[in-house]
Amino acid sequence: MMKTVRVLQLLLLTGFTSAPPAAAESGNHLVTAPHPPVVEIGTDFTATCMIINTAEVTADDLYWNLTQKKVPKEQYTKINSTALNVTIHVSGEKNEWLFCFCKNVSANVILNKGKFMHGVLLQKGYRPRKPENISCIALQEKTYISPTITCSWDAAGRQTKDVATDFTLILKVINSETLNVSTEGNSASVSLTTFPNFMEMEIWVEAKNKLGTIQSERLRRESGYFVKTDPPANIQIVSEKSFPTSLLINWNPPIISQYVGLTYEIRFCQNGSHDWAYVPQVDTARNIQSFRLQNIRPDTVYVTQVRCKDHREGYGYWSDWSSNATKRTPEDQPKGKPDLWRIVAESDVGERRVQFVCKDPVFANGRIIRFEMNVQEKKDKVKNTSWESFPVNRSEADGRSDHTSITTLRDIVLADKRAVKVYVTAVNSVGRSAAASLFIPETAHELAPVRELRGGVQGGQMWLQWKPPNTAAVTEYVVQWVSADGMDWQRENRSTTHTVIKGDLKKFVCYTVSVYPISSGWTGQAATVQAFLEQSAPEEGPAVRLNGQPGRDEAELVWTEIPQSRRRGFITNYTIFYKSGGELHSVTVPSNTTSFTLKSLTGNTKYDTWIRASTAAGSAEGSRHSFTTLKHTPGEIELIVVGASLSFLFVVVMTMVICISKKETIKKNFWPQIPNPGESTIGYWSPDYPLKAETPKENCLSGISVLDVDTCDGKMVFDEDKTSLPLKKDKYLSEEHSSGIGGSSCMSSPRQSVSDSDEGGDPVDTTASTVQYSSVVASNGYKGQTPSSQAAIFSRSESTQPLLDCEENPDMMLQEGSRHQRFLRRPADNDPAHFNQLLEMEQQEVLEPLDFCPLEEDSELTRTDEQSADWLPTAPASSYMPQLGGYRQQ
Repeated sequence: MMKTVRVLQLLLLTGFTSAPPAAAESGNHLVTAPHPPVVEIGTDFTATCMIINTAEVTADDLYWNLTQKKVPKEQYTKINSTALNVTIHVSGEKNEWLFCFCKNVSANVILNKGKFMHGVLLQKGYRPRKPENISCIALQEKTYISPTITCSWDAAGRQTKDVATDFTLILKVINSETLNVSTEGNSASVSLTTFPNFMEMEIWVEAKNKLGTIQSERLRRESGYFVKTDPPANIQIVSEKSFPTSLLINWNPPIISQYVGLTYEIRFCQNGSHDWAYVPQVDTARNIQSFRLQNIRPDTVYVTQVRCKDHREGYGYWSDWSSNATKRTPEDQPKGKPDLWRIVAESDVGERRVQFVCKDPVFANGRIIRFEMNVQEKKDKVKNTSWESFPVNRSEADGRSDHTSITTLRDIVLADKRAVKVYVTAVNSVGRSAAASLFIPETAHELAPVRELRGGVQGGQMWLQWKPPNTAAVTEYVVQWVSADGMDWQRENRSTTHTVIKGDLKKFVCYTVSVYPISSGWTGQAATVQAFLEQSAPEEGPAVRLNGQPGRDEAELVWTEIPQSRRRGFITNYTIFYKSGGELHSVTVPSNTTSFTLKSLTGNTKYDTWIRASTAAGSAEGSRHSFTTLKHTPGEIELIVVGASLSFLFVVVMTMVICISKKETIKKNFWPQIPNPGESTIGYWSPDYPLKAETPKENCLSGISVLDVDTCDGKMVFDEDKTSLPLKKDKYLSEEHSSGIGGSSCMSSPRQSVSDSDEGGDPVDTTASTVQYSSVVASNGYKGQTPSSQAAIFSRSESTQPLLDCEENPDMMLQEGSRHQRFLRRPADNDPAHFNQLLEMEQQEVLEPLDFCPLEEDSELTRTDEQSADWLPTAPASSYMPQLGGYRQQ
């Protein structure tokens, strides 16, 4: 409820310093009222600012500030021209200043500003709340109750530092003394002269601060209501061999019944457990000092505790529990059956190796010293059985029986068509248990497995769910879980379709969980799942290596799976990383993959690769492996060499084929037929040619003989003449170039000419556009006559006249190979005039064109100048056939 506080007391403040009300008469012009010691948080507070002893300002010139923030005018109330009220809501626990200021309306106001600033400090707090839930206790001290009574209460409500609440505990003994004690806390102790046994007391608490005072409800009780005794002492437990399921407990009361009449409470549990069992209070009568625990397990260690309180209902407090009293119950005959199970291992030879294991009965009632095992085996042909019995002893080091410990009995090797029945009993020092049975059927007759088995983790426990098989009635199920550390199992009744594994499962361990249906002792086929109680990142990553040699652009990586004990979860995928330089690539592959081929690699490049294995809870990377790709693909060099060789062979073969098919064209272009000038008939017109008399033919003039020879027999012509003439090689003829008239017969390219001089060797002049021809200039004289002073000259000309038809078309020579050439012989009389006459007559005849057959260089003939001079005429004569076009001017 909001309240408005109005206090009539006046307070005068000069600046920030407070002053008594009398100061208002000493010339100050503003005062504020009221000025309470504290204001209550959550209420409304109203203050008044008054103008006194001045007419300089009015109430219209006043305004209010709260913690340097101007209060809105809506919260102002003008009383008159000299008084202004303000109403604010008190919130927050921090103290604040509320100031009244005057506006600067004149210079005098500014000069006297200190006279127009006044205010109050608002200290904030909460009203005290009513103390509740008062409780007091008087403890036992030695053999009586202590006279000091300690009380506590709930100090409801909040407090501030400047407005603290004090509490006063008041205790009054009816018709006796009253005591009180103050405190700032919520508890206090009051000490009496003696404890007032069986007397009535009244207790209450008073809370007080600057905003008010309030009292709690008064607690009026008899003194025994506040008593708490010590726990019972000297707890003793007696174990009696004739009573293996009970223990006798004895103790001493903590205080005599004259002061407090007591009742007791007993609790007990198995050693190591905190699941206490309580004895009903109706069984623990008043003032008893012993009690017998019954219907407890034999050969079991029990821990027992006892406590006490006032026997009256609602009076006093329970004492603390006594110290632990521990005792083992006597042994008894085992109750129940051993938990018999088997582990089947298939072999490659059609046999089964069956290992039988068992646990102690749940109620072994003592230390199991041995198991008795009977094996009943069905023969193949006869329907009789054989029995085998043997003890399985347990050493003293194994300790007491524990139904969770597993004992291996023996192994039996069975063929697929054999079935056995096994019976096992547990024996302790008192007796033996009932027999547990397990039947191993033939492989072909095993029961069908359960359907739709699923597993998971929820609430820190592993659960399973399945549907029963359709083929047979199930009497129970066996749930088996196997890990690298061992195996265990538990049994479920036939109506169960889901369960929680009750074994001690570890985190980050993979368990293979199987569910076996059991029908009248015969085991069925298993349905299996794998599960983790909790997953984590693998402890290590897979080690990667290269499978074989890398290629130029690919490499095959292989890795081994992480060992099951180090996976710590289901591998969801592998991520392959490979890096060359600063470029990183990654590929993700499924968890069932252990090899991968990297594609599109760069040749002759070094790569670093590693693999990351991931689970649902994290991942781990394996070691790194480096490799370098090949510069060339395997077989690439061989392929290049073979390809180049085949290409070269193909080119060679094609070249040979072309050469063979185009033989004549190639021969014509690269090896043209060049006539040998030395074998030309123009040589016969040389002045050095020897004279030889010939018998004239009948169709020729007197003194002229015409010799018809075959063109190809040019070498045989004039053999006699050639042998009779001395050879002067390189005088007028060249080894490489033609000499005499016509120069180079049957050639169209320019050739070199040879000088006719005898001295200076045989220099050669080369021309690029002329064809050489020769002419014979004879002196005026004949053989046997005196020669003239002018010697015979054998000259050659550098002519640009085109070659003869026979020279430009050498094929004509082949076509006319069968034709005969006609050669002129010199007359035997050596008469120049006669010779010229015959020559003119010969030219007048219409004869076939003279063809010249090339002469071998060996047949070139020369004559000396003296021999030439004997028969050459004095006047020059032409030594070759006239041409139609004539000669170009030399």
